[in-house]
Amino acid sequence: MSRTVNCVKLGREAEGLERPPYPGELGRRIYESVSREAWQEWIRYQTMLINEHRLTPIDPEHRRFLEREMESFLFGGGAAPMPEGFVPPGE
Repeated sequence: MSRTVNCVKLGREAEGLERPPYPGELGRRIYESVSREAWQEWIRYQTMLINEHRLTPIDPEHRRFLEREMESFLFGGGAAPMPEGFVPPGE
């Protein structure tokens, strides 16, 4: 049986994640208050950030950037503006 959370990103009850998707306190916060649907939105957004900004997830500075963006995207405060010249797929 799946668990539900009151998703802070979607603003409604939704299916929760099976386990914390990130280490530490941030991972616990995500597990407790972010839905599976919102997490998948973040994964798509993160992929765009990595591609458009040419980030390398093994670079500590790039990981810090992604972590800040993840927290902002999921918990408020807004996300970074789209990179200049970004065109969503299919347009």
